[in-house]
Amino acid sequence: QFSFQENGWGAFLAERLVRKCDVVNRGLSGYNTRWAKLILPRLISKSTGAESTVAVTIFFGANDSALKDLNPKQHVPLEEYAANLKSMIQYLKSVDITEDRIILITPPPLQESAWEKECLAKGDKLNRRNATTGEYAQACVQVARDCGTDVLDLWTLMQKNQ
Repeated sequence: QFSFQENGWGAFLAERLVRKCDVVNRGLSGYNTRWAKLILPRLISKSTGAESTVAVTIFFGANDSALKDLNPKQHVPLEEYAANLKSMIQYLKSVDITEDRIILITPPPLQESAWEKECLAKGDKLNRRNATTGEYAQACVQVARDCGTDVLDLWTLMQKNQ
C-alpha cells in the first residue's frame, strides 16, 4: 500500500517503466494471505485484461509470520500461508495470467530491535521474530519452485548487506 510514497519501491518502478507500461498498486497494508486471497478476485479478474498484464507480484508474509500468541489477528500458520500463496497463484492462472508472469516476493527480514521499539511505544511486546519470518520466506521460495513462478527472496538478499 505504501510503495508509492516518496522513495517507495512502487514509485521507483513506475518511474523506471514510464511510457513502457503502467504500474498498478493493489497493496493492502496490514493484510495477510488469508484476507488477500479472499479479495483477490475483486482486484484482478478476467476483465482486468490478462493479455496486457506483464507481471503480478504477490508480496505477503510479514504479517502472516506475526507470533500467534502476541498477534493472533494477523498470524497465519506456516502451512496455511503456503497454501494461500498457492491458491492465489491458481486463481491468477484461472484468469489467464500464466505462471511466468507471477512473481512471489518473500517477506523482508525483520530488524527486531527497531520493531520492538515500535511495539513498546504502543504498549505491546515484541510480536515478531526475524527467524520466524525467515521460515515464511523459505516457504514462499518453496511455493515458487512448486508452482513454477519466479521469486524475489528479499529475506535473504537484504541480510547479505546490513
